[in-house]
Amino acid sequence: MDDAHGVRDAVHRRYAELAVIATEGGVACCGDEGEACFGPSGYGQEELGHLPHLAANASLGCGNPTAVAELADGEVVLDLGSGGGIDVILSARRVAPTGKAYGLDMTDEMLDLARRNAAEAGVDNVEFLKGHIEEIPLPDSSVDVVISNCVINLSTDKSTVLREVARVLRPGGRFAVSDVVADPDLGDDIRRDMAQWTGCIAGALTADQYRSLLKEAGLTAIEVNETHRVHPHAGSAIIRASRPAEPPGGAPLPPGVVRLQGPGFLHVPVTIPS
Repeated sequence: MDDAHGVRDAVHRRYAELAVIATEGGVACCGDEGEACFGPSGYGQEELGHLPHLAANASLGCGNPTAVAELADGEVVLDLGSGGGIDVILSARRVAPTGKAYGLDMTDEMLDLARRNAAEAGVDNVEFLKGHIEEIPLPDSSVDVVISNCVINLSTDKSTVLREVARVLRPGGRFAVSDVVADPDLGDDIRRDMAQWTGCIAGALTADQYRSLLKEAGLTAIEVNETHRVHPHAGSAIIRASRPAEPPGGAPLPPGVVRLQGPGFLHVPVTIPS
């Protein structure tokens, strides 16, 4: 799809419509007439039983990234394309009481619904941000875990998305998402179909493309594991990676600079005169 702005506008309109459907008590579906109708099936009944009804109605994911993110108390989590807030609410509970969960979405309708759901769920360690996943409105090295559920495929600039992920992750931070992954033979006719794009199929990367872009972004320990089929030429997958931890003593120093360590030193780099 060549028209990036046209794609973003179409995605924005479609998911704003779905937020309204969910808010009015309907069940939102990203595909047409049941095709690619993703939803809350990846979540256990115990999880769903402790969520607001509207949060489940607005679930448009293809998996459950919180189930594989191994979240812990005190961590800071970011959900890319947080929609109605289901994964933010689940994450907030897992990192409580000292952690925090951010949700990032570009549609006012989804943000309003997510804030309503979070209030009803009684979680207060959450914050919902308006913005685009290609320009994450958070500082460098501010997040322990980035999750997402069937959203990265909707972007027309996935390399920028993954570079942004690497930027906001702290050293040693983790990337754990559910997303649609295309078979190599996904046809150009599907790639050009806007309904298939807003339905999470046409924009999907192949597994090899995902691995390549994650590596280019500087992430390591990359895994792409398909969990189930969602289309004749695509499957849902769990994608995991991590930002490398800094070596002991901090980041590598430039040539000619050494780090003084030991009693009486503050462990600061100093330049050795040539």
